[in-house]
Amino acid sequence: MDQENSVPAFAVTAAVGAVVLLIMLFFTMSRKTTENEEKEEDKNDSKPANKQEKQANKKVKPAGKTKVKSQQSTFAHKWLASSLKGHGARILDMDFSPNGKYVITVAEDRSILMWSTKEFEQKEHKSIRGNVDLDHATRVKFSPDSKAFAVSLGNANTVRVFRIGKKDDGSPGNITGAIDFPQKHKAEIINVGIASNGKYIMTISSDTTMIVWSIKGDVLNEINTNHMNNSYGAVSPCGRFVASSGFTPDVKVWEVCFTKTGDFQEVKRAFELKGHSAGVYCFGFNNDSTRMASASKDGTWKYWDTNIRYDMNQDPYLLFTGKLPLSGPCLVSLSPDGRTVAIAQETSIYVCNSSGNDEELIENVHSEPSAQIGFDNSGKYLLSAGDKHVHVLHNITGYKATIEELIGLEKKASGQAMKERIRSQIRDSQAALDRIQGGTSNGHATVQ
Repeated sequence: MDQENSVPAFAVTAAVGAVVLLIMLFFTMSRKTTENEEKEEDKNDSKPANKQEKQANKKVKPAGKTKVKSQQSTFAHKWLASSLKGHGARILDMDFSPNGKYVITVAEDRSILMWSTKEFEQKEHKSIRGNVDLDHATRVKFSPDSKAFAVSLGNANTVRVFRIGKKDDGSPGNITGAIDFPQKHKAEIINVGIASNGKYIMTISSDTTMIVWSIKGDVLNEINTNHMNNSYGAVSPCGRFVASSGFTPDVKVWEVCFTKTGDFQEVKRAFELKGHSAGVYCFGFNNDSTRMASASKDGTWKYWDTNIRYDMNQDPYLLFTGKLPLSGPCLVSLSPDGRTVAIAQETSIYVCNSSGNDEELIENVHSEPSAQIGFDNSGKYLLSAGDKHVHVLHNITGYKATIEELIGLEKKASGQAMKERIRSQIRDSQAALDRIQGGTSNGHATVQ
């Protein structure tokens, strides 16, 4: 009986031992497998890391060189006075202060830079910096007192007014946002303007909408331009007019009227520039709004006399028609005195006098079309904003046109005293031109 019971007991003991042995063997194999997997993972992880480090080491120096090279301006021209550099992204617009002291630029990186016009020909250019919170500015215009400016916001698609603070010495200080206008435009705002009399602000969008605002952001009038779509809009330098161009072959000009007490009255049609056979890309005024220039898809640009009695239904006089040097959209700017016409097209700028003579095609100004061009208040400089730079060019055509006009006046002058004054002006203008073309400073031509 005892012998019979001993057999099952032995079997049970053997079975238990086998199970324990199997369990130990399983854990041993699992541990080895896990260790091998971890080693393999570490080995695999180390290879890409080393590879990435090697690639990073290889790319560090070339990447740095490429970045510096992309920030450098390679543009050179005999008219170039200097280049303003400071933005970290593409510049979208610029404007000159009415007091003639500053030019302001805005860029895609939300930055706002204000530059001194006195430093145009210096080697170093300081700027006052501001930023657009939570957005970026696409267009910018100074207020008449040069103490504020308005921008159109790229994302919010409305207007924000900024104030320019003052330091203890009276120089410009901090740039701070003051007020946002309500959003009224359905399509993208393509330009902003502020009247020189300070009575209103204009915005125009890419559909057919133009809005005249009070300086506090109230809508005074909404205009349907009937262009099918708008390509450009502006407030005249005299502050009396707003104008637009677009798909139709004309430029429409309205007068913004106020009562004697300064209250808004109405916006009424003043006159039109008619003569193009296709849509008008852009247009520009001279300083007193007596001259205008327009450029069209028909491949021509036209120069107009707008010193007319529009209230008597008098039409502008066409003074000259020229041919655009290149194809595609363009920007047009007139010098304050109306003697020089500048047209930016593709990556070039075409400059000539109001008769289409003394032509100069300045090529490869930027790597892409200029965002904005314009003459400073003195008319001595033509600025082109594009890429991350603003190139400052001497207005050589303007000097020559001034001398030519003075020579004509001298021939017509009756009195000796008058002739002598004109000759003095001719000598001064010629001396300035000679200094630009013959003098050097920081590698560029200069004029005092």
